[in-house]
Amino acid sequence: MRERRASQAARRAREFEAFVAGAAGRLLHAATLLTAEAPGDNPRARRLLTLSLAHTYACWDRLRGEDPYDRARQHLATRFARAAWHQYGGLGRARPHPTSPLAALTPQERLIVVLRLYEGVAEEQAAALLGLPADRVHTICDRATATLLHPPQGRAATSAMGVAPS
Repeated sequence: MRERRASQAARRAREFEAFVAGAAGRLLHAATLLTAEAPGDNPRARRLLTLSLAHTYACWDRLRGEDPYDRARQHLATRFARAAWHQYGGLGRARPHPTSPLAALTPQERLIVVLRLYEGVAEEQAAALLGLPADRVHTICDRATATLLHPPQGRAATSAMGVAPS
């Protein structure tokens, strides 16, 4: 009986290690985009990834054919949204790293842009994950994309983005 449990635990560990080897890089990049940290200095993103992978490992045996990447991504997104809510009193504006490509966006906008455009999650799935209507997710994604493509200019816009005017 012990040998069987030991072999199951070893198999579980090997499967999870293989999953992490294949998915951790992409999940870390998504977490770095969410936290708007610099790629080389991203302690919040690494912590978010670690918590997400720990949660995925804890429910590994219960996945039963479910995609572990999808589970890890869902936990990453909900953990980020919860942390942003508690830290900033809602999904308001955080203080992102100024060189982050998504620094001009609020945490909610970053979350939706990363889910929709970087991860390719369908609008309805992102809406269900975040507890928002699909129309709202569509509107937020459009607004965030417009902000990224046409950044606001002028003194008020640069100070709102956390960049000192030159």
